[in-house]
Amino acid sequence: MVQLSAGRKAVPLRSHPAHGVSGDLTLTERMRRHFPWITLVSVLLVVGMKDINFLAPENLVNLASDFVPLLIMAVGMTFVIYIGGIDLSSQSIANMATVLATISLPALGVGAGLLVIVAGLVAGAVSGVVTTRLKVPSFISTLAVGGIALSVGQYASGQQALHMDMAQRLHAFGWLVGQTAGIPHALVLALLIVAAAWFIQVRMVPGRTFKAIGAAEPAVIASGIRAERYRVLAFALSGMFAALAGLVFSVRLSGGSPTLAEGFLLPAIVAVLVGGTPLTGGVGGVLNTLIGTMIVAVVRASMIYFSIPATGQQIFFGVVLIIAIATTIDRSKMRIVK
Repeated sequence: MVQLSAGRKAVPLRSHPAHGVSGDLTLTERMRRHFPWITLVSVLLVVGMKDINFLAPENLVNLASDFVPLLIMAVGMTFVIYIGGIDLSSQSIANMATVLATISLPALGVGAGLLVIVAGLVAGAVSGVVTTRLKVPSFISTLAVGGIALSVGQYASGQQALHMDMAQRLHAFGWLVGQTAGIPHALVLALLIVAAAWFIQVRMVPGRTFKAIGAAEPAVIASGIRAERYRVLAFALSGMFAALAGLVFSVRLSGGSPTLAEGFLLPAIVAVLVGGTPLTGGVGGVLNTLIGTMIVAVVRASMIYFSIPATGQQIFFGVVLIIAIATTIDRSKMRIVK
């Protein structure tokens, strides 16, 4: 049971037993909590049986490093899904970030990173304001903001791929493309971001409020808490993390393009849902998304081992998305589906 208080009011929020808060859990419900781990280990074993070298530590580290941008984007999206929303602007914001980082690098140096972060934060906040103040569903508001971000990226880049000056890139972000003891710095950065997001989720008031909003927003409002502010914050964090993912992408590929991060939106959503954070919110969180991203990374790699074409990958993730939603969604919050 989660309890929120505001002034002298105290409103208990009782979660659905399937959410793991109640002690009366069925075997199926207990297994569901461990399903992400079981899936990850199973997929690793299947691919390892195909090629034992896949399980080599060096190969797994390289695989994890390749999916750093996806992990950062998915972690940010987790906050929005955690409150029961959806963010369809992440991919476009990441694309915009690659362009902004590339064109501002000569003038701002490492400050280009700050510009990108602020741009993502503002874009996400706009989605949050439109959703909370204007009562526009999040999938529409974020889709619209994503369209704006895409247009900004196209206009700023002249609808063409841009390239960073190698010397300027190394001077400003050389630390990001290096490695220590065989561990890529980008992977270390991603894990630090995951740790920071986890701290926000578990140890800070916004994170606990996100959980309460996802579990029972009417009770949060009744307790006197300004739920709208926290909803805007969740969208702002998602936009900021998407921009960070674009920055890492841009530095790694030494350039930017309004389509550089294409194909990342669907896997990012799948990573969050397969990790155990349902669209209805209130359950799961950042560490679940870390596991979900690892599952997506291993599955994508396995498709190469099993010679599945790129077009088949999108079909696969579409099917997985439907299954993930159908098996994790809390239907007690959705009496009517439209």
